[in-house]
Amino acid sequence: MTLNKTMKLLLAGVAVTLSTSAAMAQTNLRVFVSSQHRPDVWRKAFDMYEAKNPNVKVTIETGGNTSEAQAQYLNTVMTAKDSSLDVMILDVIRPAQYAAAGWTVPFNDVLGDANAAMKRYLPAYAEANTVDGKVVALPAFADAMFLYYRKDLLEKHGVQPPQTWDELAAAAKKVTAAEKDANLQGLSFQGKAIEGAVCTFLLPYWSMGKQLVSDGKLSFDKDAAVKSLKLWKDFVDQGVAKKNIAEVATDDTRKEFQAGNVLFAVNWSYAWGQFQGGESAVKDKVGVVKLPAVQGGQPASCLGGWEWGVSAYSNNKTEAQKLVQYLSSPETSEFMAINASLLPQFPDVYTDQDVTKAVPWFASARPVVETAKARPVTPRYNEVSDIIRTTVNAVLAGQSTPEEGATQMEGRLRRVLR
Repeated sequence: MTLNKTMKLLLAGVAVTLSTSAAMAQTNLRVFVSSQHRPDVWRKAFDMYEAKNPNVKVTIETGGNTSEAQAQYLNTVMTAKDSSLDVMILDVIRPAQYAAAGWTVPFNDVLGDANAAMKRYLPAYAEANTVDGKVVALPAFADAMFLYYRKDLLEKHGVQPPQTWDELAAAAKKVTAAEKDANLQGLSFQGKAIEGAVCTFLLPYWSMGKQLVSDGKLSFDKDAAVKSLKLWKDFVDQGVAKKNIAEVATDDTRKEFQAGNVLFAVNWSYAWGQFQGGESAVKDKVGVVKLPAVQGGQPASCLGGWEWGVSAYSNNKTEAQKLVQYLSSPETSEFMAINASLLPQFPDVYTDQDVTKAVPWFASARPVVETAKARPVTPRYNEVSDIIRTTVNAVLAGQSTPEEGATQMEGRLRRVLR
């Protein structure tokens, strides 16, 4: 064998070894992102991470346009101890549940001073992700419910943004009557038996100064519950909301408003970015204000938000935790606020010049997020949620009256929360 041939074979062997080593060094992370929360923009955030970490490849898995659909899928994956999923986005109500089930990995060892690390975030999210001193997830973004409205139509008809639900009903009737557009709904909100319907019920209930759970025990006010259910059903009966509102989920509200078919919409912050998209019929025609109050009450919003958890069954826990720390950083928070209108989980980002230039109303959104109320805190929240959302749905569908719904809700809740 000649010297040249020997050298070529040696070099080829080195190349194969290097190639194999490089392949072995690469970590492939699979991340579950809810389909309604701009996976297209999260993809760009993942691209930025990959650029800084060439040995990591991130693949997105999307699914479910409701919290329930996402949880159902993730519950199946976790129950099966499936190692194919490394990172998952979780509704703010779920980190404690997943930690209790042993499905997520704590971050304390990688955060250094965990208390100091969590103090950077808005308090509600530090609290939601800390269970018995363990940081079980890190905030992806904050959220709360707001009232979106057609700025152009209100200005056209000399109507101010409503401060009470009664004012909203009057404004909706006035504008829709004047517009004479059969496709224009006065108000869209979540009436389907999903997590959003829990918030639907609680908004006026809270506005009346009532709580559902206090110190882990039921503090149900039946009169307030009747009034809350009646408020939403009256919107349907008066023609302010459409007859089949009981079939409307969160993203249905977003799509209908974006198509120009809704005057007022109750929705989360993610909707704004899509309202301003190139294909939106309402681009530059949208206003945002805090939600109305009941007459004589105070405005109330429902605390939302999403969190990043690392699967306990991941084969890449260390790299997954590094990715999550990046995704939950001020840098990524600012990027997602500007490009996807997802509310920051850091107080300072709300007043960042680039953020307020891209999403001007974020400057006044922080007080709404900071005062938004958390859904009932209880280990049996899944049962509580099911009771509330199915009752709201039944009332809106005309299957029971507000009085019957409140009675049924109270009885079922008392069996769960003694």
